[in-house]
Amino acid sequence: MAVKKYKPITPGQRGMTGYAFEEITSSTPERSLLVPLRKSGGRNTYGRITVRHRGGGHRRHIRLVDFKRDKRGIPARVAAIEYDPNRTARLALLYYADGEKRYIIAPLGIRVGDSVMAGPEAEIRPGNSLPISNIPVGTMLHNIEISSGRGGQMVRAAGGAAQLLAKEGSYAQLRLPSGEVRLIRQDCYATIGQIGNTDHSNIKLGKAGRKRHMGIRPTVRGSAMSPRDHPHGGGEGRQPIGMPGPKTPWGRPTLGYKTRRNKKTDKYIVRRRGKKRR
Repeated sequence: MAVKKYKPITPGQRGMTGYAFEEITSSTPERSLLVPLRKSGGRNTYGRITVRHRGGGHRRHIRLVDFKRDKRGIPARVAAIEYDPNRTARLALLYYADGEKRYIIAPLGIRVGDSVMAGPEAEIRPGNSLPISNIPVGTMLHNIEISSGRGGQMVRAAGGAAQLLAKEGSYAQLRLPSGEVRLIRQDCYATIGQIGNTDHSNIKLGKAGRKRHMGIRPTVRGSAMSPRDHPHGGGEGRQPIGMPGPKTPWGRPTLGYKTRRNKKTDKYIVRRRGKKRR
């Protein structure tokens, strides 16, 4: 995938980059796999804002993506590579031999006309989904299940890939994109290959309007507020925040403060992300 640069005929286009969409083969999504997206503006059922800086944006439809890959043993043909406004990765539209249509996350190198399949007997080829027990050590994987039958929950963003490091007993060791090494049961399914759209991290929005089109509203710095509105606020002119570490608007520590509370799954983490050992 190539990154497209703009001729700076306006100030907002100076430094702006975008997608070239060279890999996209169809601009019309499959209507049977679309669901309208109802926006909440970051509000819960009581109307209170629980997620800040959300609202507006272009109208979207949800694409029903097959993360479970539970159509086993039936070959499918890649009919199109499509854009999805709800995620960074591209989607591949599959036509199964029995006539059913499904979307999957498009791995790197997949082309229209390729054949993919899910099941224990599938080949080790990008786009095929197999149990981890049937995948050779060293293979790059994505769309990985945490619990068997629940569907892929890990490694689903553009350019992401996990590497199968080892197998021992009923578990396998996977190195995730964050650097974390984690134990996953070998009966969980994973898809072969790296996710496409690898240049997504090189895109520069260039202007505030593109962020608003994505449904993201502006964020105000705490140091620009009053002390009543934020712990960082107050003072004449620009001032240090006046505390050992930054805090949220509600006074909780942030930026480096450990928020992980799920101790039940600590035993499955062999090495923490950031090359920190337990």
